[in-house]
Amino acid sequence: MQDIDHYLYQQTSLHGRSVYHSDVDFASWRKQLRDRVQERLGGFPSEVADLNPILLERTSCDGYTRERIEITTYSGLRMSMYLLIPNDVSAISDRKPAIIACHGHGYGSREICAMEPDGSPRTEEPGLHKDFAVTLVQRGYVVAAPELLGFGARRLDEDREAPPGTSSCTKIAAHLLMAGQTLAGHRVYETKRVLDYVLTRSEVDPERIGGMGISGGGLVIAFTAALDERCKATVVSGYASTFHGSILDRNHCLDNYIPGILQEAELPDLIGLIAPRALFLEIGSKDLVFPLHSAREAHERLKMIYEHAGAEGALGADYFDGGHEISGAKAYDWLDHVL
Repeated sequence: MQDIDHYLYQQTSLHGRSVYHSDVDFASWRKQLRDRVQERLGGFPSEVADLNPILLERTSCDGYTRERIEITTYSGLRMSMYLLIPNDVSAISDRKPAIIACHGHGYGSREICAMEPDGSPRTEEPGLHKDFAVTLVQRGYVVAAPELLGFGARRLDEDREAPPGTSSCTKIAAHLLMAGQTLAGHRVYETKRVLDYVLTRSEVDPERIGGMGISGGGLVIAFTAALDERCKATVVSGYASTFHGSILDRNHCLDNYIPGILQEAELPDLIGLIAPRALFLEIGSKDLVFPLHSAREAHERLKMIYEHAGAEGALGADYFDGGHEISGAKAYDWLDHVL
């Protein structure tokens, strides 16, 4: 009888050609791997569409203003986001640092902005996201919370009447794969367009832009920062792992899978493309989605990459007592320090 499990393990254990080794030049390795990762994600448009931003609503909140804005990402595709702006932004000379906040699986950007799925103020417990976009704006950041493709208001028409936490990930991802694209790649490129938009805002200091994401949002912000130097500091919560330790160990959402990526490198190497810029990992001791043992393995490999990049001090981590969730116990202070 065929040992299918063993066969699959052999196929996915092939060493990627760009796994980092200390005897290779770091800058050359990073440049080559970046190019190949972008190609594996499906590539990005050669012509950048005009953003054409539209203000959909503006709401006064406790200590900040919340704007809902829509921009063009790909030609023919619009993205909505929330922009949270501290009330004490007064002049160009008082520009604030900005954070791109990426939600994970759930009901979208409202879930990290203290809102219920219908946009009303939250009355229930915040769940794994802990309303981290609101925490960040209350600490003085301008926060952009994009609605990732396939969630919330950006679901397929056929899913609009489904429960709020139901995503359109699988069908969108499947269609894009048939066209030689990936959902991960679309979300990364759209997040780069959010960076484009944030840089147009007079409230934002262009030299102090970072990102924070949880779970699937951790994937998006990690890959965005890996490919875009404008992201100066990144918090990855509940995602740093190895492919074998999580993505290939259970049935994840199809948005996690990138054709041929194991022919390039393992997940810690891909996250390591952020080096030498600042990176902080949140790792829950009871996380059952991205387990502790594989998170430790990823962290140790990232330590080696950062050491060879000459940036040991730019990598931090918080092993907190919790599950698959935002902690913030150390991450927020770390962001304050680096931005």
